[in-house]
Amino acid sequence: MAGGTSQRDDQPITDINLTPLVDVSLVLVIIFMAVAPFAVVAGIKVLESRAGAAQGKTAVTENVQVVLSRDGTVTINGRKADFPSLLATLQEALGRSKEKMVVLTADDNNRVGQVVEILDASKQAGAVKLAILKTESPVRAAGNDGSSAS
Repeated sequence: MAGGTSQRDDQPITDINLTPLVDVSLVLVIIFMAVAPFAVVAGIKVLESRAGAAQGKTAVTENVQVVLSRDGTVTINGRKADFPSLLATLQEALGRSKEKMVVLTADDNNRVGQVVEILDASKQAGAVKLAILKTESPVRAAGNDGSSAS
């Protein structure tokens, strides 16, 4: 006999056949390998900029300026806007923008959720480029950044 165990024709087969198990496992591995690159969650791509990198590129007036103040109020190009009408106001401002760029200026004390909500609304409104700026602290603005002049 080829199997090594003595079995008659009238007895049921009680051995486990591992071939289908291995086949199904390999198919699942191939499926997971094919699907894994698509499972990456899309997010906001943030690149660190260099000082002076944007000089001469685009005038500030051509961009949509969004300012999130310390108390949570939002202004778009100098006009006050509220969160429920944020998307419509951004669509209107981006319609007049040449570069379709939104520059968001926020304070250190703002909640991350508010900043992300504004960035998300900007993308939904049609912004092609997003920039995040931080308001300058009064110490650095006055020139007292801790460096000593000799």
